[in-house]
Amino acid sequence: MIEPNGREQRVLLRDIAWRVMAERGLAPEFSRAATAELEAIHAPAAAPAAGTRDLRALLWCSIDNDDSRDLDQLSVAEALPGGAVRLCVAVADVAALVKKGSAIDAHARQNTTSVYTAAEIFPMLPEKLSTDLTSLNPHVDRLAMVVDMVFSVGGELQKSDVYPALVHNRAKLAYPSVAAWLEGTGPMPAPIGAVPGLEENLRLQDRMTQLLRDRRQENGALSLETIQTNPVYAGSILKDLVADKPNRAKQLIEDLMVAANGVVARFFAAKKIPSLRRIVRTPTHWDLIMEIAAARGTTLPAEPDAPALEKFLCAQRAADSLRFPDLSLTIIKLMGAGEYVVELPGQAPTGHFGLAVRDYTHSTAPNRRYPDLISQRMLKAAISGGPLAYQPAELEALAVHCTDQEDAAKKVERQVSKSAAALLLTGRTGERFDALVTGASSKGTWVRLLHPPVEGRLIGGEEGRKVGQTLKVQLVSTDVQRGFIDLKAVS
Repeated sequence: MIEPNGREQRVLLRDIAWRVMAERGLAPEFSRAATAELEAIHAPAAAPAAGTRDLRALLWCSIDNDDSRDLDQLSVAEALPGGAVRLCVAVADVAALVKKGSAIDAHARQNTTSVYTAAEIFPMLPEKLSTDLTSLNPHVDRLAMVVDMVFSVGGELQKSDVYPALVHNRAKLAYPSVAAWLEGTGPMPAPIGAVPGLEENLRLQDRMTQLLRDRRQENGALSLETIQTNPVYAGSILKDLVADKPNRAKQLIEDLMVAANGVVARFFAAKKIPSLRRIVRTPTHWDLIMEIAAARGTTLPAEPDAPALEKFLCAQRAADSLRFPDLSLTIIKLMGAGEYVVELPGQAPTGHFGLAVRDYTHSTAPNRRYPDLISQRMLKAAISGGPLAYQPAELEALAVHCTDQEDAAKKVERQVSKSAAALLLTGRTGERFDALVTGASSKGTWVRLLHPPVEGRLIGGEEGRKVGQTLKVQLVSTDVQRGFIDLKAVS
Protein backbone atom coordinates (compact mmCIF):
# COMPACT_ATOMS: atom_id res chain seq x y z
CA MET A 1 0.00 0.00 0.00
CA ILE A 2 1.26 3.49 -0.88
CA GLU A 3 1.31 5.76 2.15
CA PRO A 4 -0.76 8.93 1.74
CA ASN A 5 1.24 12.14 2.03
CA GLY A 6 0.33 14.89 4.49
CA ARG A 7 -2.22 16.64 2.29
CA GLU A 8 -3.75 13.31 1.28
CA GLN A 9 -3.99 12.29 4.96
CA ARG A 10 -5.99 15.41 5.81
CA VAL A 11 -8.25 15.00 2.79
CA LEU A 12 -8.78 11.29 3.48
CA LEU A 13 -9.78 11.82 7.11
CA ARG A 14 -11.91 14.81 6.21
CA ASP A 15 -13.78 12.82 3.55
CA ILE A 16 -14.40 10.04 6.07
CA ALA A 17 -15.67 12.53 8.65
CA TRP A 18 -18.06 14.19 6.19
CA ARG A 19 -19.34 10.80 5.02
CA VAL A 20 -19.96 9.53 8.54
CA MET A 21 -21.63 12.81 9.57
CA ALA A 22 -24.11 12.44 6.73
CA GLU A 23 -24.68 8.74 7.46
CA ARG A 24 -25.56 9.60 11.07
CA GLY A 25 -28.01 12.36 10.17
CA LEU A 26 -25.71 15.25 11.07
CA ALA A 27 -25.08 18.27 8.85
CA PRO A 28 -21.35 18.86 8.17
CA GLU A 29 -21.87 22.39 6.82
CA PHE A 30 -24.20 25.34 7.32
CA SER A 31 -27.06 26.06 4.95
CA ARG A 32 -27.07 29.04 2.58
CA ALA A 33 -29.82 30.57 4.68
CA ALA A 34 -27.67 30.30 7.82
CA THR A 35 -24.69 31.82 6.00
CA ALA A 36 -26.86 34.70 4.80
CA GLU A 37 -28.10 35.33 8.34
CA LEU A 38 -24.55 35.30 9.61
CA GLU A 39 -23.48 37.98 7.13
CA ALA A 40 -25.99 40.34 8.71
CA ILE A 41 -24.49 39.94 12.21
CA HIS A 42 -21.59 42.33 12.72
CA ALA A 43 -21.16 42.80 16.47
CA PRO A 44 -21.72 41.09 19.81
CA ALA A 45 -25.01 41.64 21.60
CA ALA A 46 -24.75 45.06 23.16
CA ALA A 47 -28.18 45.85 24.58
CA PRO A 48 -28.30 44.54 28.16
CA ALA A 49 -31.69 43.49 29.48
CA ALA A 50 -33.33 45.28 32.38
CA GLY A 51 -31.67 44.23 35.62
CA THR A 52 -28.34 43.35 34.00
CA ARG A 53 -25.54 43.77 36.55
CA ASP A 54 -22.16 45.27 35.70
CA LEU A 55 -19.61 42.72 36.96
CA ARG A 56 -16.71 43.74 34.73
CA ALA A 57 -14.58 44.70 37.72
CA LEU A 58 -14.40 41.11 39.01
CA LEU A 59 -11.35 38.94 38.30
CA TRP A 60 -13.01 36.72 35.71
CA CYS A 61 -10.88 34.23 33.79
CA SER A 62 -11.41 31.29 31.45
CA ILE A 63 -9.72 27.87 31.63
CA ASP A 64 -10.10 25.56 28.64
CA ASN A 65 -8.12 23.43 26.21
CA ASP A 66 -4.99 24.93 24.67
CA ASP A 67 -6.65 25.31 21.28
CA SER A 68 -10.18 26.23 22.41
CA ARG A 69 -11.56 29.42 20.94
CA ASP A 70 -15.26 28.94 21.79
CA LEU A 71 -15.16 30.13 25.38
CA ASP A 72 -18.47 29.36 27.06
CA GLN A 73 -17.77 30.19 30.69
CA LEU A 74 -15.70 32.30 33.06
CA SER A 75 -15.27 31.85 36.80
CA VAL A 76 -14.33 33.93 39.84
CA ALA A 77 -14.23 33.50 43.61
CA GLU A 78 -14.58 35.81 46.60
CA ALA A 79 -13.70 35.12 50.24
CA LEU A 80 -16.51 36.09 52.62
CA PRO A 81 -16.61 36.58 56.39
CA GLY A 82 -16.59 33.43 58.49
CA GLY A 83 -14.79 31.34 55.90
CA ALA A 84 -17.64 31.25 53.41
CA VAL A 85 -16.77 31.54 49.71
CA ARG A 86 -18.71 33.01 46.83
CA LEU A 87 -18.21 31.21 43.52
CA CYS A 88 -19.60 32.68 40.30
CA VAL A 89 -19.81 31.16 36.83
CA ALA A 90 -20.53 33.42 33.85
CA VAL A 91 -22.03 31.66 30.82
CA ALA A 92 -21.91 33.28 27.38
CA ASP A 93 -25.23 34.84 26.39
CA VAL A 94 -25.61 32.99 23.11
CA ALA A 95 -29.38 33.37 22.98
CA ALA A 96 -28.96 37.14 22.56
CA LEU A 97 -27.70 36.59 19.00
CA VAL A 98 -28.99 33.12 18.06
CA LYS A 99 -32.75 33.48 17.86
CA LYS A 100 -35.11 30.56 18.12
CA GLY A 101 -36.45 29.60 14.69
CA SER A 102 -33.63 31.26 12.75
CA ALA A 103 -31.66 29.39 10.07
CA ILE A 104 -28.60 29.34 12.34
CA ASP A 105 -30.75 27.91 15.11
CA ALA A 106 -32.12 25.28 12.71
CA HIS A 107 -28.59 23.97 12.07
CA ALA A 108 -27.83 23.91 15.79
CA ARG A 109 -31.14 22.18 16.45
CA GLN A 110 -30.37 19.50 13.85
CA ASN A 111 -26.90 18.58 15.12
CA THR A 112 -27.50 19.57 18.78
CA THR A 113 -23.75 19.57 19.51
CA SER A 114 -20.35 20.46 18.14
CA VAL A 115 -18.66 17.35 16.78
CA TYR A 116 -14.94 17.02 17.53
CA THR A 117 -13.14 14.64 15.19
CA ALA A 118 -9.49 13.91 14.46
CA ALA A 119 -10.10 15.32 10.97
CA GLU A 120 -11.81 18.61 11.82
CA ILE A 121 -14.28 20.23 14.18
CA PHE A 122 -17.88 20.60 13.06
CA PRO A 123 -19.11 23.50 15.23
CA MET A 124 -22.74 23.68 16.27
CA LEU A 125 -22.70 27.42 15.59
CA PRO A 126 -20.72 29.32 12.94
CA GLU A 127 -17.24 30.21 14.16
CA LYS A 128 -17.91 33.92 13.62
CA LEU A 129 -20.30 33.52 16.55
CA SER A 130 -18.91 30.70 18.69
CA THR A 131 -15.27 31.86 18.63
CA ASP A 132 -15.92 35.59 18.50
CA LEU A 133 -19.25 37.33 18.91
CA THR A 134 -20.78 34.88 21.41
CA SER A 135 -17.47 33.78 22.96
CA LEU A 136 -16.22 35.15 26.30
CA ASN A 137 -12.92 36.16 24.74
CA PRO A 138 -10.19 37.88 26.77
CA HIS A 139 -10.11 41.66 27.15
CA VAL A 140 -13.58 42.36 25.73
CA ASP A 141 -16.93 43.09 27.37
CA ARG A 142 -19.60 40.44 26.90
CA LEU A 143 -23.14 39.75 28.07
CA ALA A 144 -23.52 36.60 30.17
CA MET A 145 -25.85 34.68 32.43
CA VAL A 146 -24.25 34.43 35.87
CA VAL A 147 -24.76 31.59 38.34
CA ASP A 148 -23.92 33.10 41.75
CA MET A 149 -23.28 30.64 44.62
CA VAL A 150 -22.26 31.06 48.27
CA PHE A 151 -20.76 28.05 50.08
CA SER A 152 -20.06 27.58 53.76
CA VAL A 153 -16.56 26.86 55.02
CA GLY A 154 -17.49 23.16 54.83
CA GLY A 155 -18.65 23.34 51.21
CA GLU A 156 -22.42 23.42 51.79
CA LEU A 157 -24.41 25.60 49.40
CA GLN A 158 -25.97 28.39 51.48
CA LYS A 159 -27.64 30.51 48.80
CA SER A 160 -27.65 30.99 45.05
CA ASP A 161 -29.03 33.17 42.29
CA VAL A 162 -29.06 33.39 38.49
CA TYR A 163 -29.09 36.72 36.64
CA PRO A 164 -27.83 38.53 33.51
CA ALA A 165 -24.58 40.49 33.76
CA LEU A 166 -21.89 42.26 31.81
CA VAL A 167 -18.50 40.58 32.27
CA HIS A 168 -14.89 40.98 31.17
CA ASN A 169 -12.43 38.08 30.79
CA ARG A 170 -9.11 39.14 32.36
CA ALA A 171 -7.08 36.07 31.32
CA LYS A 172 -7.45 33.17 28.89
CA LEU A 173 -5.85 30.14 30.54
CA ALA A 174 -5.25 26.55 29.46
CA TYR A 175 -5.72 23.30 31.38
CA PRO A 176 -2.17 21.87 31.10
CA SER A 177 -0.26 24.91 32.36
CA VAL A 178 -2.79 25.77 35.09
CA ALA A 179 -2.83 22.13 36.26
CA ALA A 180 0.97 21.95 36.41
CA TRP A 181 1.03 25.18 38.45
CA LEU A 182 -1.70 24.03 40.86
CA GLU A 183 -0.05 20.63 41.27
CA GLY A 184 3.35 22.22 41.92
CA THR A 185 5.05 20.72 38.87
CA GLY A 186 5.22 23.83 36.72
CA PRO A 187 5.55 27.62 36.89
CA MET A 188 2.66 30.03 37.26
CA PRO A 189 1.29 30.83 33.78
CA ALA A 190 2.26 34.34 32.71
CA PRO A 191 -1.35 35.57 32.18
CA ILE A 192 -2.07 34.88 35.86
CA GLY A 193 0.86 36.95 37.08
CA ALA A 194 -0.17 39.80 34.78
CA VAL A 195 -3.46 40.32 36.68
CA PRO A 196 -3.05 41.47 40.30
CA GLY A 197 -5.00 39.22 42.66
CA LEU A 198 -5.72 36.49 40.11
CA GLU A 199 -3.25 34.02 41.65
CA GLU A 200 -5.00 34.14 45.03
CA ASN A 201 -8.40 34.02 43.33
CA LEU A 202 -7.57 30.85 41.40
CA ARG A 203 -6.13 29.16 44.46
CA LEU A 204 -9.37 29.95 46.29
CA GLN A 205 -11.39 28.48 43.39
CA ASP A 206 -9.19 25.38 43.45
CA ARG A 207 -9.53 24.92 47.22
CA MET A 208 -13.31 25.22 47.15
CA THR A 209 -13.86 22.99 44.11
CA GLN A 210 -11.65 20.31 45.66
CA LEU A 211 -13.88 20.48 48.72
CA LEU A 212 -17.01 20.23 46.56
CA ARG A 213 -15.53 17.22 44.76
CA ASP A 214 -14.70 15.52 48.07
CA ARG A 215 -18.28 16.01 49.25
CA ARG A 216 -19.73 14.58 46.04
CA GLN A 217 -17.40 11.59 46.15
CA GLU A 218 -18.51 10.89 49.71
CA ASN A 219 -22.04 10.79 48.28
CA GLY A 220 -20.97 8.40 45.53
CA ALA A 221 -19.79 10.53 42.57
CA LEU A 222 -17.91 8.03 40.43
CA SER A 223 -14.20 8.41 39.60
CA LEU A 224 -14.29 6.99 36.09
CA GLU A 225 -11.49 7.41 33.56
CA THR A 226 -11.58 6.42 29.91
CA ILE A 227 -8.98 6.94 27.20
CA GLN A 228 -9.72 9.78 24.79
CA THR A 229 -7.07 10.55 22.19
CA ASN A 230 -6.09 13.84 20.59
CA PRO A 231 -4.39 13.95 17.18
CA VAL A 232 -0.92 15.45 16.89
CA TYR A 233 -0.11 16.85 13.46
CA ALA A 234 3.21 17.99 12.01
CA GLY A 235 1.90 20.28 9.32
CA SER A 236 -0.62 18.09 7.53
CA ILE A 237 0.90 14.77 8.61
CA LEU A 238 -0.70 12.82 11.44
CA LYS A 239 2.26 12.02 13.69
CA ASP A 240 0.67 10.65 16.85
CA LEU A 241 -2.44 10.10 18.94
CA VAL A 242 -2.00 11.18 22.55
CA ALA A 243 -4.24 10.17 25.44
CA ASP A 244 -6.08 13.04 27.10
CA LYS A 245 -5.33 12.83 30.83
CA PRO A 246 -7.42 14.22 33.72
CA ASN A 247 -5.77 16.99 35.71
CA ARG A 248 -6.40 19.44 38.55
CA ALA A 249 -7.48 22.33 36.30
CA LYS A 250 -10.02 20.19 34.46
CA GLN A 251 -11.39 19.01 37.79
CA LEU A 252 -11.73 22.63 38.94
CA ILE A 253 -13.88 23.51 35.94
CA GLU A 254 -15.84 20.24 36.04
CA ASP A 255 -16.76 20.73 39.68
CA LEU A 256 -17.76 24.35 39.10
CA MET A 257 -19.98 23.29 36.21
CA VAL A 258 -21.64 20.51 38.22
CA ALA A 259 -22.42 23.02 40.98
CA ALA A 260 -23.68 25.67 38.53
CA ASN A 261 -25.87 23.23 36.61
CA GLY A 262 -27.40 22.05 39.87
CA VAL A 263 -28.28 25.63 40.79
CA VAL A 264 -29.91 26.22 37.39
CA ALA A 265 -31.98 23.02 37.71
CA ARG A 266 -33.24 24.08 41.14
CA PHE A 267 -33.90 27.60 39.82
CA PHE A 268 -36.32 26.13 37.27
CA ALA A 269 -37.99 24.02 39.96
CA ALA A 270 -38.40 27.05 42.23
CA LYS A 271 -39.96 29.03 39.37
CA LYS A 272 -42.30 26.09 38.71
CA ILE A 273 -41.46 25.86 35.03
CA PRO A 274 -40.50 22.77 32.99
CA SER A 275 -36.82 22.11 32.36
CA LEU A 276 -34.57 19.88 30.32
CA ARG A 277 -32.63 17.67 32.72
CA ARG A 278 -29.49 15.63 32.12
CA ILE A 279 -29.77 12.27 33.86
CA VAL A 280 -28.03 8.93 34.27
CA ARG A 281 -30.50 6.42 35.64
CA THR A 282 -29.84 3.98 38.47
CA PRO A 283 -28.10 1.01 36.74
CA THR A 284 -30.41 -1.80 35.65
CA HIS A 285 -27.40 -4.11 35.21
CA TRP A 286 -26.21 -3.75 38.80
CA ASP A 287 -25.97 -7.54 39.04
CA LEU A 288 -23.31 -7.55 36.31
CA ILE A 289 -21.41 -4.73 38.05
CA MET A 290 -21.53 -6.84 41.21
CA GLU A 291 -20.03 -9.78 39.29
CA ILE A 292 -17.16 -7.62 38.01
CA ALA A 293 -16.42 -6.41 41.53
CA ALA A 294 -16.65 -9.94 42.94
CA ALA A 295 -14.13 -11.18 40.37
CA ARG A 296 -11.74 -8.59 41.81
CA GLY A 297 -12.38 -9.57 45.42
CA THR A 298 -14.97 -6.93 46.33
CA THR A 299 -18.54 -7.54 47.46
CA LEU A 300 -20.96 -4.77 46.49
CA PRO A 301 -24.41 -4.35 48.10
CA ALA A 302 -27.31 -6.17 46.46
CA GLU A 303 -28.98 -2.85 45.52
CA PRO A 304 -27.32 -0.05 43.50
CA ASP A 305 -25.04 1.83 45.87
CA ALA A 306 -22.98 4.69 44.40
CA PRO A 307 -20.68 5.24 47.43
CA ALA A 308 -19.81 1.54 47.52
CA LEU A 309 -19.10 1.51 43.78
CA GLU A 310 -16.92 4.62 44.12
CA LYS A 311 -14.92 2.98 46.92
CA PHE A 312 -14.35 -0.06 44.67
CA LEU A 313 -13.29 2.14 41.73
CA CYS A 314 -10.81 4.13 43.83
CA ALA A 315 -9.24 0.91 45.11
CA GLN A 316 -8.96 -0.48 41.58
CA ARG A 317 -7.33 2.69 40.25
CA ALA A 318 -4.77 2.63 43.07
CA ALA A 319 -4.05 -1.07 42.52
CA ASP A 320 -3.84 -1.10 38.71
CA SER A 321 -3.84 2.26 36.93
CA LEU A 322 -2.85 0.63 33.61
CA ARG A 323 -6.08 -1.39 33.35
CA PHE A 324 -8.35 1.11 35.11
CA PRO A 325 -9.57 2.89 31.91
CA ASP A 326 -10.80 -0.43 30.51
CA LEU A 327 -12.62 -1.24 33.77
CA SER A 328 -14.13 2.26 33.72
CA LEU A 329 -15.43 1.77 30.19
CA THR A 330 -17.05 -1.52 31.16
CA ILE A 331 -18.77 0.10 34.17
CA ILE A 332 -19.96 3.02 32.03
CA LYS A 333 -21.52 0.65 29.49
CA LEU A 334 -23.32 -1.27 32.24
CA MET A 335 -24.56 1.93 33.88
CA GLY A 336 -26.15 3.10 30.65
CA ALA A 337 -25.75 6.31 28.69
CA GLY A 338 -26.75 9.75 29.87
CA GLU A 339 -29.95 11.15 28.41
CA TYR A 340 -32.10 14.24 28.34
CA VAL A 341 -35.55 14.21 29.93
CA VAL A 342 -38.14 16.85 30.76
CA GLU A 343 -38.94 17.59 34.37
CA LEU A 344 -42.33 19.17 34.94
CA PRO A 345 -43.13 21.40 37.94
CA GLY A 346 -43.56 19.34 41.09
CA GLN A 347 -42.13 16.19 39.54
CA ALA A 348 -39.52 14.23 41.51
CA PRO A 349 -36.13 14.45 39.77
CA THR A 350 -34.52 11.27 38.41
CA GLY A 351 -31.00 12.50 39.21
CA HIS A 352 -27.58 11.65 37.83
CA PHE A 353 -26.20 8.41 39.27
CA GLY A 354 -22.64 8.98 38.03
CA LEU A 355 -22.35 12.49 39.51
CA ALA A 356 -24.28 11.63 42.68
CA VAL A 357 -26.51 14.67 42.29
CA ARG A 358 -30.30 14.88 42.35
CA ASP A 359 -30.75 18.10 40.35
CA TYR A 360 -28.76 18.50 37.16
CA THR A 361 -29.19 20.14 33.79
CA HIS A 362 -26.91 21.24 30.96
CA SER A 363 -26.69 25.03 30.84
CA THR A 364 -23.02 26.05 30.84
CA ALA A 365 -21.92 25.42 27.22
CA PRO A 366 -24.46 27.09 24.88
CA ASN A 367 -21.89 27.60 22.11
CA ARG A 368 -21.30 23.85 21.90
CA ARG A 369 -24.51 22.09 23.05
CA TYR A 370 -28.08 22.78 22.02
CA PRO A 371 -29.66 21.63 25.32
CA ASP A 372 -27.65 24.40 27.01
CA LEU A 373 -29.03 26.96 24.56
CA ILE A 374 -32.55 25.66 25.27
CA SER A 375 -31.92 26.05 29.01
CA GLN A 376 -30.57 29.55 28.49
CA ARG A 377 -33.66 30.64 26.58
CA MET A 378 -35.86 29.17 29.32
CA LEU A 379 -33.77 30.94 31.97
CA LYS A 380 -34.00 34.33 30.30
CA ALA A 381 -37.76 34.01 29.90
CA ALA A 382 -38.13 33.02 33.57
CA ILE A 383 -36.01 35.94 34.78
CA SER A 384 -37.79 38.50 32.59
CA GLY A 385 -41.23 37.13 33.43
CA GLY A 386 -42.02 36.52 29.77
CA PRO A 387 -43.78 33.51 28.22
CA LEU A 388 -42.07 30.12 28.20
CA ALA A 389 -39.48 29.78 25.44
CA TYR A 390 -40.60 26.15 24.96
CA GLN A 391 -43.83 24.40 25.83
CA PRO A 392 -43.65 20.96 27.53
CA ALA A 393 -44.58 19.00 24.38
CA GLU A 394 -41.83 20.69 22.37
CA LEU A 395 -39.35 20.08 25.18
CA GLU A 396 -40.29 16.39 25.26
CA ALA A 397 -39.57 16.04 21.54
CA LEU A 398 -36.29 17.95 21.88
CA ALA A 399 -35.17 15.78 24.80
CA VAL A 400 -35.47 12.65 22.65
CA HIS A 401 -33.89 14.37 19.64
CA CYS A 402 -30.93 15.74 21.62
CA THR A 403 -30.27 12.34 23.19
CA ASP A 404 -30.34 10.65 19.78
CA GLN A 405 -28.13 13.25 18.10
CA GLU A 406 -25.62 13.21 20.93
CA ASP A 407 -25.33 9.45 20.43
CA ALA A 408 -24.88 9.97 16.69
CA ALA A 409 -22.17 12.58 17.29
CA LYS A 410 -20.27 10.23 19.60
CA LYS A 411 -20.41 7.50 16.96
CA VAL A 412 -19.01 9.91 14.38
CA GLU A 413 -16.18 10.88 16.72
CA ARG A 414 -15.40 7.22 17.48
CA GLN A 415 -15.44 6.21 13.82
CA VAL A 416 -13.10 9.01 12.74
CA SER A 417 -10.85 8.29 15.73
CA LYS A 418 -10.64 4.64 14.64
CA SER A 419 -9.85 5.71 11.06
CA ALA A 420 -7.18 8.09 12.35
CA ALA A 421 -5.66 5.24 14.38
CA ALA A 422 -5.58 3.01 11.29
CA LEU A 423 -4.06 5.85 9.27
CA LEU A 424 -1.38 6.44 11.90
CA LEU A 425 -0.33 2.77 11.69
CA THR A 426 -0.52 2.53 7.90
CA GLY A 427 2.91 1.63 6.53
CA ARG A 428 4.01 0.00 9.79
CA THR A 429 2.95 -3.58 8.92
CA GLY A 430 5.13 -6.10 10.72
CA GLU A 431 6.00 -3.71 13.56
CA ARG A 432 5.59 -5.03 17.11
CA PHE A 433 3.83 -3.35 20.04
CA ASP A 434 3.13 -3.96 23.71
CA ALA A 435 -0.61 -4.43 24.23
CA LEU A 436 -3.34 -5.23 26.73
CA VAL A 437 -6.39 -7.46 26.14
CA THR A 438 -9.53 -5.34 26.52
CA GLY A 439 -12.19 -7.73 25.28
CA ALA A 440 -12.50 -11.47 24.73
CA SER A 441 -15.72 -13.17 23.64
CA SER A 442 -17.20 -15.28 20.87
CA LYS A 443 -17.34 -12.12 18.76
CA GLY A 444 -13.58 -11.65 18.86
CA THR A 445 -10.59 -10.64 20.95
CA TRP A 446 -9.57 -7.00 21.20
CA VAL A 447 -6.37 -5.42 22.44
CA ARG A 448 -5.24 -1.88 23.22
CA LEU A 449 -1.73 -0.86 22.25
CA LEU A 450 0.08 0.90 25.08
CA HIS A 451 1.46 3.38 22.56
CA PRO A 452 -0.10 4.71 20.52
CA PRO A 453 -3.21 4.10 22.70
CA VAL A 454 -5.39 2.59 19.96
CA GLU A 455 -7.43 -0.59 19.78
CA GLY A 456 -7.28 -3.41 17.26
CA ARG A 457 -8.51 -6.95 16.76
CA LEU A 458 -6.44 -10.10 17.24
CA ILE A 459 -6.69 -12.34 14.18
CA GLY A 460 -3.93 -14.69 15.25
CA GLY A 461 -2.98 -16.14 18.60
CA GLU A 462 -6.24 -15.06 20.22
CA GLU A 463 -7.08 -18.44 21.75
CA GLY A 464 -7.22 -18.50 25.54
CA ARG A 465 -6.65 -14.77 25.97
CA LYS A 466 -8.19 -13.11 29.01
CA VAL A 467 -9.16 -9.50 29.63
CA GLY A 468 -6.32 -7.66 31.35
CA GLN A 469 -3.57 -9.90 29.98
CA THR A 470 -0.48 -8.16 28.59
CA LEU A 471 1.11 -9.44 25.40
CA LYS A 472 3.26 -8.54 22.42
CA VAL A 473 1.44 -8.08 19.11
CA GLN A 474 2.44 -7.52 15.50
CA LEU A 475 0.59 -5.31 13.03
CA VAL A 476 -0.91 -7.37 10.20
CA SER A 477 -3.02 -4.84 8.27
CA THR A 478 -5.04 -1.62 8.45
CA ASP A 479 -8.21 -0.39 6.74
CA VAL A 480 -8.49 3.37 7.11
CA GLN A 481 -11.97 3.71 5.59
CA ARG A 482 -13.48 1.25 8.08
CA GLY A 483 -11.09 2.03 10.92
CA PHE A 484 -9.89 -1.56 11.21
CA ILE A 485 -6.56 -2.56 12.75
CA ASP A 486 -5.67 -6.28 12.58
CA LEU A 487 -2.96 -7.71 14.82
CA LYS A 488 -1.53 -11.07 15.76
CA ALA A 489 0.04 -12.22 19.00
CA VAL A 490 3.76 -12.97 18.87
CA SER A 491 6.17 -14.50 21.37
